[in-house]
Amino acid sequence: MITLPNLDCAYTNTQQESQELNISATDYSLLTDLYQLTMAACYTGESVEQSSASFELSVRRLPEGFGYLIAMGLAQALEYLEKFRFSSSQVAALQETGIFESASDRFWSLLLEGRFTGDVWAVPEGTAVFANETLLRVEAPLWQAQLVETYLLNTINYQTLIATKAARIRDIAGEKATLLEFGTRRAFSPQGSLWAARAALAGGLDATSNVLAALQLKQKPSGTMAHALVMALSAMAGSEEEAFTVFHRYFPDAPLLIDTYDTIAAAKKLAQKVNSGEMKLAGVRLDSGDLVNLSREVRSLLPDVSIFASGDLDEWEIARLKANGAQIDGYGLGTRLVTGSPVNGVYKLVEIDGIPVMKQSSGKITYPGRKQIFRSFDQGKVKSDRLGLADESHTTEQPLLELMFKDGKRMQASESLAEIRQRTTATVASLPQETRQLNHPVSVQVEISSELEKLTQQTRGEGETRRQGDKETGRQGDRENPDY
Repeated sequence: MITLPNLDCAYTNTQQESQELNISATDYSLLTDLYQLTMAACYTGESVEQSSASFELSVRRLPEGFGYLIAMGLAQALEYLEKFRFSSSQVAALQETGIFESASDRFWSLLLEGRFTGDVWAVPEGTAVFANETLLRVEAPLWQAQLVETYLLNTINYQTLIATKAARIRDIAGEKATLLEFGTRRAFSPQGSLWAARAALAGGLDATSNVLAALQLKQKPSGTMAHALVMALSAMAGSEEEAFTVFHRYFPDAPLLIDTYDTIAAAKKLAQKVNSGEMKLAGVRLDSGDLVNLSREVRSLLPDVSIFASGDLDEWEIARLKANGAQIDGYGLGTRLVTGSPVNGVYKLVEIDGIPVMKQSSGKITYPGRKQIFRSFDQGKVKSDRLGLADESHTTEQPLLELMFKDGKRMQASESLAEIRQRTTATVASLPQETRQLNHPVSVQVEISSELEKLTQQTRGEGETRRQGDKETGRQGDRENPDY
């Protein structure tokens, strides 16, 4: 196993290890797994680094309980490819690890001078996809296509998960419900919280409480208040009622959190103020307790005030609340939105120098060749998908993968969050009800084209022939050399 020695180089710029572990755009190229770099060094040493390679990103199986996925994260993937480069200090840091002592000088020149020069095909963000379908294809010199794997999987896997959960929540909650992303404190990292906020908005949520994410996305952040404010001001001002009055004075449009002490007692006091005309209340939030019964009682006291609920909610809990008659107008989604079953996307080589290749490991078989998804509709609903080769033509079916990069340059303008959200809404609406249902969803059938099936059988056969040849060579070697 390769282990990293302690570094003391220009890139670290310090005698002590960094405690911040922050990331900036200039770090992106180093945000990769070691074996991407060691493989690139090996390719370079063997003079095959410029071979034409095609890698495809897909998901072998959907997370349990999911009937579809909403593709997301492409925008960050393309930005990464545009900025892909290594600085001299980064190269020096790699050299000082001692891991690459046998690498050729050409490897270092490649990193210093290299840029991403390939093509990228991908399904647009907000598109529904299914197991074994290609979300993204990279066609580039082998060393480039290899090195970008880790970052592409990181952003697309995570954002696809969040966007899918957001789309499912919107589908269950309905168009009129207000849905807010509250997951920053539960996201796996500060960077992850930004991506989660973006994917949640693109997946159908209305706003995020993450101020940085909202402002970077040209959105208005949204939030309410915490129990701490109610407790602090109640203790100092003498009552919960006074705490509400103070906060409402500064933020009259923000919902008041009314379950710090006694939810119904708080609602009654607020009702008195509202009914007397002393307060015009925008909304209240419930964060604990029996949300069904509490929301009904609060509605009877405050019939014209929006009721907002939070507290470990997800699509299943929202469905339960609605089925039991809860009187809730909006939901705050946090922990269960930004965490959960991972999307296990993989990035596999499918063609090298025009030669189709496939992985044949048990349970991890991939389809060879450059592929396209062809979608057919029936009365506006997705009928089926056909996974075929990229050069196939099916006149009655819609190809989903579009050319995003050509020779390292963007071919399409960046999409707005509103455009992606609209596509998400439309694509979910186009899915069969059995695919959208929460319990035992039935995914859309993905057929394999006859051309792809033929290529798969051919590639599998050629692989078996090569392996048989290796065995014959091995037996011959045994006879000629006892130590073989």
